Amino acid sequence: MDNNIFNAFLLSFFAGMATALGGLFAFFIKRENLAALAVGLGFSAGVMIYVSFMELLPQAQHYVASKAVVTGLFFAGILSAWLIDAFLPSHHVENHTLDKTNKLKHTGLFTAMALAVHNFPEGMTTFMAGVDNMTLGVFIALAVGVHNIPEGIAVALPVFHATGSRKKAFLYSLFSGLTEPVGALVGFMLLQFFFHQAVIGVLFAWVAGIMVYLSLDELLPTAHEYGDGHQVIWGVIGGMAVMATALVVF
Repeated sequence: MDNNIFNAFLLSFFAGMATALGGLFAFFIKRENLAALAVGLGFSAGVMIYVSFMELLPQAQHYVASKAVVTGLFFAGILSAWLIDAFLPSHHVENHTLDKTNKLKHTGLFTAMALAVHNFPEGMTTFMAGVDNMTLGVFIALAVGVHNIPEGIAVALPVFHATGSRKKAFLYSLFSGLTEPVGALVGFMLLQFFFHQAVIGVLFAWVAGIMVYLSLDELLPTAHEYGDGHQVIWGVIGGMAVMATALVVF
């Protein structure tokens, strides 16, 4: 049991660090390559939308067993995302508008925050699966890690293009990934007292709403500012295809 707990922590840590791995892509993308930014943001939106509707919501309904509750939690996630968005510091600009640089900073910050929330229950889920069945935990960690690479790109790309700093781009993505082992720690604490799978279902439905809001309100509008519609839509389709393949394979 003790070995399983330690190994489950490692699985959650490495799955979370895949987000930082995605952030490293900022080191290899030219700042002037705006087409890559448009495609990358579209790709990330495709990842998040597909994961939300094809993985998180079905899992939430499986755990909660009530479509009405899951639907309510999904829209609660959208509402909470709007509240986070409304109170981010970058919204408070004197002329009530954001220039392109500030928009990209805002997108990177909001994406990092949303993914930090998203990675938290993922870390808890990976940990709990690993404690119960290490083989299952490994496969879940691999699937989560595959998910997290493009999510790290979603954080790093806008930050890098806004600031020109590869270090900041990497650190933002690293931050969003570190909540995964934190989620594992909370899972360990719950394991010592009380744990019910419905809690995971609630978190998944809520996070799905956050990710859909982020994609529609932040990633896609920003992508359209830096590329034409075809570049963005092919990025979205590419993101969905990568996630669909990952879900089938893993």
